[in-house]
Amino acid sequence: MNLLFLAALVSAHAHSINTETLPVLSSATALRSVGAKLLAQDDSLDLGYANVTPAQQEKISALMHEKGKCGGFEVVPGSVTASNGQKLIAGLVAQNQKEARFASANKLKASALPKRPEIVKALDELKEENLRANVEWLSTFPSRSNKLANPNVHVNEMEAKLRELLAGYPGMFSVDQISHNRTQQKSLRVRLEGKSRPSEIIVLGGHLDSIVGGWGGGGGRAPGADDNASGSGNLMEALRVLITKGRPERSVEFFWYAGEESGLLGSAEIAQTYKSQKKNVIAVLQLDMTMFPGSGEFVIGNVQDFTSAWLRDYLVGLNDAYLGVRIIPDECGYACSDHASWHRQGYPALMPFESDTANMNRKIHTEGDLIDSTSSFRHSLVFAKIALAFAMDLANSTQAQPY
Repeated sequence: MNLLFLAALVSAHAHSINTETLPVLSSATALRSVGAKLLAQDDSLDLGYANVTPAQQEKISALMHEKGKCGGFEVVPGSVTASNGQKLIAGLVAQNQKEARFASANKLKASALPKRPEIVKALDELKEENLRANVEWLSTFPSRSNKLANPNVHVNEMEAKLRELLAGYPGMFSVDQISHNRTQQKSLRVRLEGKSRPSEIIVLGGHLDSIVGGWGGGGGRAPGADDNASGSGNLMEALRVLITKGRPERSVEFFWYAGEESGLLGSAEIAQTYKSQKKNVIAVLQLDMTMFPGSGEFVIGNVQDFTSAWLRDYLVGLNDAYLGVRIIPDECGYACSDHASWHRQGYPALMPFESDTANMNRKIHTEGDLIDSTSSFRHSLVFAKIALAFAMDLANSTQAQPY
């Protein structure tokens, strides 16, 4: 496997050089800083729309990383015009106003969730050693970049692991690779068919790709242990336990997205497809970086911007019922991870994070993003618990965004 990947890295080096100018949504401040011409903007949310060159893409990524942020832009479809940008930004402004109204009306009224014995028992079945094994396995791939000549070696091996895991599941399920227009890398989806309300969908996701260097990644080694073998491994462990708990009432879908590091490529297409097909996605959870306790062990961030006020409140209630950690509000800017893709399509999304973003892991996007003395699988286990409780509770209730 490693020899194949090393050969792919060498053969892909020339291909990894990004030559495409792309339309993106990003921080207006960041776009101005790199000299991009804004075609549309909203300064109240620090949002901008511009057509950015490869050099500007690299600079945006570096700028965000220097400020303790991750990601920072979403490649968007459609013609590159001011009117298209204005439409995209107007939609985000309207969503933000709706979220703000709900948050204001429900301030300090965290969801009171009953403590369900079956969830408590299930959470005890999650294992730190399994998380470590998942992260170790994923980070042995020299790179999981979508810019590789063969960017799906790890995707194929991940699919095989998931099929093996699901072999004894008694319910209806599917394991699919999803093709994309802007990248040859594929996303993975596991769908557990709901028993009584299969058209209602609970989504849990994290990106599977990794990079080293700037936007889109270069040809170097990119183990990506924290970013994002950790979140991907949390999802694997949550799925392992979930499938032993019978069929959910609603459908539950797990995603491992392609090309997040190149502008949310996989999740953006998936969320747009779901919206065009009018799929009823009740809630979306994003796990991206979970094992570096930069703000202290068992202190986690609750991303406030471009997420659902209902689900942020729900996370507080989930914590009160099952976790008992300290949650700190934080902001990460537009498109810091795949939750932004779902949010832009109008779906409720949530992103808990390993710390506040000012204290996040600064080794990401380097060859040093490995399991080391700063890694905490006790801390990371909190996110597997969030994923499992999120799936078990929401998939077996009638809860939904109330606005």
